[in-house]
This record gives sequence, structure tokens and C-alpha cells, in this order.
Amino acid sequence: MESEEPGVDCNGTIERLYHYLDGELTDERRQEIRHHLDECSPCLDAFDFEAELRHVIASRCKDHVPEALRQRVHDALREEEKRHRSDA
Repeated sequence: MESEEPGVDCNGTIERLYHYLDGELTDERRQEIRHHLDECSPCLDAFDFEAELRHVIASRCKDHVPEALRQRVHDALREEEKRHRSDA
């Protein structure tokens, strides 16, 4: 379904889905896309798929970082912070 409003057609909506999901759009653009999604089931299906995919990736694709590595990174960051303070 193509919207009659410029900038919120199916192609524009699909191209902006990642930006929409990431909250990187203006409130006005988000509202335009939300309106298009409410009116266009193919675009809403694409949105639902992308949102679910992001959820699955976020919930299942987590690497466990060993505590020793966390501590080494923490210590290195503290040392770097100390060097910056002494250089200032």
C-alpha cells in the first residue's frame, strides 16, 4: 500500500526501519512512519520481523566475558585515566 503523503511510502518506510527501531528519527518522521505502518500490513510485517530479530539477537547473542579479562580492562582504563589527569 502506497501512502499519498510524500516521504512515507513503502520504500521510504522500509529504508528507515532500522532508524525507526533505533530511535534515530525526529518525532515527526516517527509519527509518519508509525501512521504508515498502521495502514500498511506488508510494511508492518517487515517491521515486526526486524523488531523480533533484534530481540532474538539481543537476548541470545551474548558472549560471557571472563572476570579476569574484565579486571584487566578495568585496571587499564584506570591507568589511562590517571595518565590523562597527570598530563593535564
